[in-house]
Amino acid sequence: MGKIKYEDGKVWINDQQNFENVPQIAWEFYIGGYQPAQKWLKDRKDRELSFEDILHYQKIIVALSETHRLMKAIDEIEIEE
Repeated sequence: MGKIKYEDGKVWINDQQNFENVPQIAWEFYIGGYQPAQKWLKDRKDRELSFEDILHYQKIIVALSETHRLMKAIDEIEIEE
């Protein structure tokens, strides 16, 4: 894996390979001071991703996107006093 970059909904892990359809919100999402979508890949720099690694990363992206969606829905709940 080479230099990682995000561009137009794609996460490029080298000059030829990328993950497509990655929402920007998932790419930039913070949890505990970290950006998991970025940190997970950076922790595996200079390593070839296995098929299982690729599936796991896709699940991370879905989880981050869903977490954002749920947080937004919770913020919209009006509490009557």
